[in-house]
Amino acid sequence: MNRCTRMATSSYCMLRRNVSHTLTNRAILMQQLRRWYHPPPAIAADFQGLLVDLRSDTITKPTLGMKQAMMDALLGDDVYREDPTVKELERRMAIYTGKEAALFVPSGTMGNLIAVLGHCENRGCEVLLGDQAHIFLYEQAGMAQLGGVQPHIIPNRADGTFDVSEIPARVRDEDVHCPRTALVCIENTQNVCGGKVIPLSWIDEVGSIAKSIGIPLHMDGARLMNAVIASGESAPRILQACETASICLSKGLGTPVGSVIVGSEEFMYKALRLRKVLGGGMRQAGMLAAAGLYAMDNMINRLADDHRHAQQLAQAIYGMGSRSVKCSPAEVHTNIAIVHLTTDIITPEQFCKRLLVVSEEEISEIGEVAIKVLPWTSDSVRFVTHFDVSSEGIEAAVAKLKYVISEVDSQLD
Repeated sequence: MNRCTRMATSSYCMLRRNVSHTLTNRAILMQQLRRWYHPPPAIAADFQGLLVDLRSDTITKPTLGMKQAMMDALLGDDVYREDPTVKELERRMAIYTGKEAALFVPSGTMGNLIAVLGHCENRGCEVLLGDQAHIFLYEQAGMAQLGGVQPHIIPNRADGTFDVSEIPARVRDEDVHCPRTALVCIENTQNVCGGKVIPLSWIDEVGSIAKSIGIPLHMDGARLMNAVIASGESAPRILQACETASICLSKGLGTPVGSVIVGSEEFMYKALRLRKVLGGGMRQAGMLAAAGLYAMDNMINRLADDHRHAQQLAQAIYGMGSRSVKCSPAEVHTNIAIVHLTTDIITPEQFCKRLLVVSEEEISEIGEVAIKVLPWTSDSVRFVTHFDVSSEGIEAAVAKLKYVISEVDSQLD
C-alpha cells in the first residue's frame, strides 16, 4: 500500500470517527452563510436614538484627516508603476512587515487569491488550510474556480490553530492519482474562531514543518495589526516563518479600499502579473494608497481601544451570570467577541432583532439605544468593535445588553 493510498484510508477512518463533529460544523457553516442573505430587520424608520453598529470593522469610514490625505495625494498611473503614493505605501508596508517587497491590491480576497495562485503555478495543486479559514469559507473557492487548485482542509481548534502533525500526514505522494501539495495557509487573527491571536510558537512550528517538506507558508493577515497590538510582537517576527502575507487596510484601520501583499521581490513580480489578469490593476490609485499611509501613521496603535471595548462588552455579559446569554472574556483576544445563546430560550436571530427594538419601558431606564449585529453560528452572535464606535457608544451598548439579557433571563423565572 503506497503512501497516497494509506493517507486516503486514514482520512476515511478519521471522517467516520468525526462524523458528528463534521455535521455540527456543517450546521455552523450553513448558519454563517445564511446570515449574509437574511440580515436582521431594519431599524424603525422613526428611530431618533443612538445606533451602535457592531456588525463588522469593515463598516468603518475614513476620518477627516484620512480624506484630506486622499485629496492631497500625488498621483500617477500605477499600471505603469508610476504612482508615487502607491509606491510609497508598498515601500512602507514592506519595511513594516520585514519583507523585501509589497503590492497594493483592491481587496483581501484578491490578495489571498493572488498569493495562492502565485505559489500554486500549475493546475492540479492542493493547499492545506484550516476548515474555519476565511479563504476556505468566504472567498468563493476562487483557488478552484480560477486556478484549478484544490483546498484540503484540516479541522481548526477553538484557538484558531490546527494539529501540526496533520501537515506531513496530508502532504501528497508524487503519484499520478494525487494532486500536488503546494502551499500551507494560516490566518492571524483567526476571524471565525473569534478574532484569536495565533500563538507565535505554533506559527514557527508550522513554518518549520512546511520548510522541511519544501512547501511555502502564506498568512491571511487581514487583521495582522490586531495581532501585533494584542501580542506585543512585531509584524516581522509574526511573519518570520511566512513566505507571503495579505494584509487588509479596510477593516480596523479604516481605509475605504485595499489590501497589501508582502513577500519577496521575485514573488511580487508574479503577484503583479496575477493582479493584472484578475482586473486589479488600477490607474491613479494613489488616492486609495494615501488612505493606507494615513492609517499606518494614525490607526494602528489605536486598535488597542477596540480590543479594550470588546473586553468591556465581554466582561459586562460575563458579569451578569446569565443562564441564557454567555461570553467568556478569556476568549476575547482582540476586537471580536462571540456571544453564545441558549437557543431554546432565544435564538441568534431573535437576539439580534431584540437588540434593534427600543421599548417605551427601556427608554426611561437607559435611553433610546439600538445595537446592530448579525447571527454568527446556530447558537452565537458576533460583536466587532471598531473606530466608528466610541467609548460612549460602548457604554450605551453595555447598558442595552444588560437590559435585554435581564429581560431574556426573566423568562426563566
